[in-house]
Amino acid sequence: MNQFVALSIATEEGTFLARYSERGLAELNFPRAGKSLPAADADNAPAQVLRWHRATTAALKQVLAGRPAENLPPLDWSGQSEFQLAVWREMLKLGPGETLSYSEVARAIGNPRASRAVGGACGANPIPVLVPCHRILAAHQQLGGFSGGLDWKCRLLDREGVVTFGTRRSSPRCSS
Repeated sequence: MNQFVALSIATEEGTFLARYSERGLAELNFPRAGKSLPAADADNAPAQVLRWHRATTAALKQVLAGRPAENLPPLDWSGQSEFQLAVWREMLKLGPGETLSYSEVARAIGNPRASRAVGGACGANPIPVLVPCHRILAAHQQLGGFSGGLDWKCRLLDREGVVTFGTRRSSPRCSS
């Protein structure tokens, strides 16, 4: 398999799109209002990709329900920087309801002055929800940003029982 295989995942929240390489799950895209998804043909997907897709689907539905993902497929982070990989590995250590600030992640990966770069790595995360960048907050439990939009970040955090305090940009806080 030299190219990506894209398969959809229907959830109560909308249809996500998972993209797989020969190494594993390479991308997970949020549902987009009003935008159609590329055709995905599970009948022609390699057996290994179908196994990964079943694991991805189960894990996504668990996280959307506020529960921990029991099994993740292999994650294909090829072509990413060592800094990004360190940030994403640190995020994988967080369970539902657990949060860290950007500066706490920076300290945890041994680069205490890199909190802004941690924010950049969170924004570049190609596998949000499963690699839980929504659990990374700005200082003082403020929301910060989120590649899927603050509405998604709030939905995910609310389900996990996380209380936030809005954002520095005076956006509303999550309902918790």
